[in-house]
Amino acid sequence: MSAAALAEPAEAREPAEVRGDGRDDVALLVARGDGRIEHRRFPELPELLAPGDVLVINTSGTLPAALPARGSSGQLTLHLSTPLPGRPELWLVELREGLRRSDAGRPGEVLLLPEGGLAVLLDREEDGRLWRASLRLPGPVPHYLVRNGQPIRYRHAPRAWPIDRYQTVYATEAGSAEMPSAGRAFTPELITSLVAAGIDVAPLVLHTGVSSLEAGERPYPEWYRVPRFTAERVNLARALGGRVIAVGTTVVRALESSADAAGNPIASKGWTDLVITPERGVRIVNGLLTGLHEPRATHLQMLEAIAGRETIEKAYRVALEGEYLWHEFGDLHLIV
Repeated sequence: MSAAALAEPAEAREPAEVRGDGRDDVALLVARGDGRIEHRRFPELPELLAPGDVLVINTSGTLPAALPARGSSGQLTLHLSTPLPGRPELWLVELREGLRRSDAGRPGEVLLLPEGGLAVLLDREEDGRLWRASLRLPGPVPHYLVRNGQPIRYRHAPRAWPIDRYQTVYATEAGSAEMPSAGRAFTPELITSLVAAGIDVAPLVLHTGVSSLEAGERPYPEWYRVPRFTAERVNLARALGGRVIAVGTTVVRALESSADAAGNPIASKGWTDLVITPERGVRIVNGLLTGLHEPRATHLQMLEAIAGRETIEKAYRVALEGEYLWHEFGDLHLIV
């Protein structure tokens, strides 16, 4: 996949319901296993699936994980990504200057946060972008963020939006630094239509960290939970010939992390550092509903594991030519 930067017109700068008629008013690029590419609209999703298929969704809610911070170099923005496994007081964090990545910070530096909170920078991750930091806050992290944080955003979103614009309609458990955005376009009415068409919808949770991973950066551990009834519904669908369609790369990571030795999902929870590549492949999912990822993003390896490099390259050429919109407020890509 080319590392060329995306053209500016391809960036979704505002939510679909602001620029259009509703959350589901987005384009849907369909890439089929036989090489066909279709241009559809997201409300047509029930027509593109079949009775007996199961959609697996991530019900993690989004935290307002961007905090104002002051360090030795001046005013910064601190993005909280994920806590470290078994160490809830230690977090992976990213430093930004406004909406841009910052090279500020040094080991041992203390960042001043609202309400007298502190973040002590410990050391950088190997890729040099994220820091391990010790948080000293006046209360639990989620409550503190609700009072003092804002949703994480990047340069493609020039204005701030309230946290509800960064939640899926089915979010139940806050914990993600950024929205699991593949599910953003769902509405209650569309979910009802899917169920009425005989398409099952099953939940799991994976709390995702900052999504701005670049080529060569290994995904960090994220906490997930696959409930027993979701594992059972997925296994039943597979046994009866239905397809398992993941809504988002986070769902693929959680399901594949829950697989037993035979490749069947089982009830499980914990931290996963699984990296899905074409060489590894996938064992559970048959398809994926996802956003459009930048050419340098590591998520593209997962897409190629599901559909093959040729299919993904063809789909992305079509998406760029068709001026599909990228990022969390953008259009969607169905791989079946």
